[in-house]
Amino acid sequence: MKDSYFTLQEESEGEFRDRGSKFIAYAAPVYSEDEGHAFLDKIRKIHPKSRHCCYAYRLGIDQNNFRANDDGEPSGTAGRPILGQIDKFEITNVIIAVIRYFGGTLLGTSGLINAYRNSAAEAIQNGTKIERIIDDVFELTFDYAIMSDVMNAIKKNKIDIILQDFGAIGKIQIAIRQSETAQKMRLMRAQIAKVRIEEIDDIEVVEGLEIENMGVR
Repeated sequence: MKDSYFTLQEESEGEFRDRGSKFIAYAAPVYSEDEGHAFLDKIRKIHPKSRHCCYAYRLGIDQNNFRANDDGEPSGTAGRPILGQIDKFEITNVIIAVIRYFGGTLLGTSGLINAYRNSAAEAIQNGTKIERIIDDVFELTFDYAIMSDVMNAIKKNKIDIILQDFGAIGKIQIAIRQSETAQKMRLMRAQIAKVRIEEIDDIEVVEGLEIENMGVR
């Protein structure tokens, strides 16, 4: 199971110049189209006089959500070369916007492709490429009578606790790496129920314990 991906840790910049034209690239980690559009709005406000703000993004662990936009440049000369660098560096959940200031000399198709490609690559190289692990998140609600069993099972299986709420009833949110979820959940439930792991599959509900799948992070 693929449960990790590479992205950028933070925003980064790159620049490329050719015959008087200046190309300024901005790269950023984003996790939705709305975040991407907000980032583009920010870059356009920084450069209100630029002729073009071309961009590309790729989103999701399956990398199927993507877009390449030439923003008035000849078709295929800007967005696609930018997207090509995102793919070359094998990253996702990333957007790159490139601002162009015209220098008075036409660069031609090959010149534009080269400029947008190189400025995008520079922005990525100036950033920090990191691996993100995908976790499944669960909320455990339990009676205090079994609190020690719950805490011991979490600790024994090296499960991360991300939130604790000890009010009228105990609540803990945990995160487990996706590829390890099935096995660690079986072990945890078996230990809390105080049965052998071979027996836990036949136990639908552990007394005093409720488990809710909260999605992924």
